[in-house]
Amino acid sequence: MLLASDLKTGKIYKEDGEPYKVEKYSHSKVARSGATIKVKSRSLLTGRLIERSYSSTDKFEEADVYNKNTQYLYVDGTNYVFMDPDTYEQFTMSLETLGDQAPYLKEGDVYQLTYFENSPVSVELPLSMEFEVTYTEPGHKGNTVTNVYKDATLDNGMETKVPLFIKIGDRVKIDTRSGEYVSKA
Repeated sequence: MLLASDLKTGKIYKEDGEPYKVEKYSHSKVARSGATIKVKSRSLLTGRLIERSYSSTDKFEEADVYNKNTQYLYVDGTNYVFMDPDTYEQFTMSLETLGDQAPYLKEGDVYQLTYFENSPVSVELPLSMEFEVTYTEPGHKGNTVTNVYKDATLDNGMETKVPLFIKIGDRVKIDTRSGEYVSKA
């Protein structure tokens, strides 16, 4: 069993039979009352984000999860096909399950999948990934005081904002948590 004070960022716990991963944790104590734990966590099954407050003495069940390396093969309609590199067993994950992680998957790359009760529930992506810019308007230098961004389309079909100096064919690093430009690759 886990206490609410153990629900640090990145910890996976079980509430109402569903696994949640803590994205943000804050602890506050006011004068003579007990400590309050505020947690922002994401459901590993639905991707839904919840914010809750708990007493420091609340208890939770630890989720039975494990990670395993798998290779992403291809997309088949709305299902994404993965393969276990050890057993060569293939399985699918739906677009619903992957949510906003789906556009970052590259065919042939190896990713860590999180399993809950022996079924895959989410993909652990690197913090940033490299993509090629397939379309963007030419940038024009002007009298700018701050950074100016323009729209760009990446080779995975995503659209993001990039600095004016980025042109078609450049490789850029994108933050997988927010989809924002990080740097030129």
